[in-house]
Amino acid sequence: RIRGTLGVELPLRAMFEAATVRDLAERIEREKEQGKKVRIPELKVVGEVGAKPLSYAQQRLWFLDQLEPGSAAYNMPWAVRLKGRLDKEAVWWSMGEIVRRHEVLRTRFPEQDGIAVQEVMEAGSVEAEEVDLRGLEGEERERAAVELAREEAGKGFDLGRGPLWRVKLVEMEEQEHVLLVTMHHIVSDGWSFGVMLREFARLYEERSSSGGEGGEEKRLPELAVQYGDYAVWQRGWLEGEVLEEQLGYWRKRLEGVGTLELPVDRRRPAVLGHGGGSVGIRIPAELTERVKELSRREGVTLFMSLLACFQALLWKYTGEKDVAVGTPIAGRRWRETEELIGFFVNTLVLRTKMESEWGVRELLQRVREVTLGAYEHQDIPFEKLVEELRPERDLSRTPLFQVSFGLEREQTGEAGGEAFRELRVRPFTGGGKQAKFELTLELVERGGGIEGELIYAEELFTPDTIERMATHFVKVLEEMDGGEKTLGEITLLSEQERRQVVEEWNQTG
Repeated sequence: RIRGTLGVELPLRAMFEAATVRDLAERIEREKEQGKKVRIPELKVVGEVGAKPLSYAQQRLWFLDQLEPGSAAYNMPWAVRLKGRLDKEAVWWSMGEIVRRHEVLRTRFPEQDGIAVQEVMEAGSVEAEEVDLRGLEGEERERAAVELAREEAGKGFDLGRGPLWRVKLVEMEEQEHVLLVTMHHIVSDGWSFGVMLREFARLYEERSSSGGEGGEEKRLPELAVQYGDYAVWQRGWLEGEVLEEQLGYWRKRLEGVGTLELPVDRRRPAVLGHGGGSVGIRIPAELTERVKELSRREGVTLFMSLLACFQALLWKYTGEKDVAVGTPIAGRRWRETEELIGFFVNTLVLRTKMESEWGVRELLQRVREVTLGAYEHQDIPFEKLVEELRPERDLSRTPLFQVSFGLEREQTGEAGGEAFRELRVRPFTGGGKQAKFELTLELVERGGGIEGELIYAEELFTPDTIERMATHFVKVLEEMDGGEKTLGEITLLSEQERRQVVEEWNQTG
């Protein structure tokens, strides 16, 4: 917003160094007086330029699909439960309008002279796929809906033919439905689902309240740019001096980064699959507030505090002093991209060195520096980074990092649900898990506390191990509270576990 309104480009670090509105205003004035130019060029409509290239991120997914055609590993399933009187005609009209607005949902990726290109298909009506489960009883009906969700999530796409998204409406009762949407990651990301839900809510309400009379007046304002424009822009900007500056930072940051050797329960396969399980994790509201207070006191974000806790846990588990964790970042640095469906998300590698004599405060400051540095160099796509750094490839491990962490605020359900007058919208949980990494901690701020799950590779870990790890994460967070202890003083053991190890298992008499 500062870049667009005031023509000044500030790094995120400035928000930490100038923590009040007055300080920030003075920083902006100094930047303007020095006449510094905006580094990131404006994102504009490209127009008709023939076949458009893929973005760097899309190119990697297309390449992976060539190795394993039709794989469901990069499917992105999303489902919501709709309670109340449903206007089915408005559902399908709204979905058709979303597809018309967002060209990426009408894009396929054929090969031309050995190179994939983006080809946008004409907009048409969305095929109404409906399943009626009203004949089944309560629990059986729920199981059938979950199985349908699993089937949808597990069906692959043909990237060359398209379309690369599909939708199905499941009727549970007369006033209860489940909407299943599956998109391939090459045309979407997690943020995209929030965009889709908000647009669906607005379009549905307009159509249903008008008694089925749709037209130009019911449509949302046209989008300023399309995803294809972004792909062309990215290819044109991220090269030469800009690319070298970003690469230079990451070469230095990731030089000699090692493999995080987690203690696994099962023999590591030669090629690690994507089958995953998950274990729930919950941080109560009282502990969440204490962690937020610690974060405010130390000048870090909640994300940074939770990341520091996770890296401390991984250090305790592995004994590795060099802990690299991947984290997704939205990648939507332009106002025009905030309301676009598409694959913008990027991955940053956050590498922190750990020492047992460090205090919690020192760890938080180091994590803050690592995180801010990564944010300032977030534009180089992870795919391009791997291509340039050329780490030793091993099909049983992901390159540069093996463990991922993410924190979000709750969106699905409530964010779009507020816009419905006669429907209550809630997330519908069903379908299997895809484990893209050995271990992924996904957390969401919800109801004053923090909830989430540890997603794990089933080929490496048993549920018991991950449940214990989830308990230990909360324990480390409790130990960090106050910021007084050193990392070496932080213990994983609860009082019960300590009694078991020290007393029950040590009865020498």
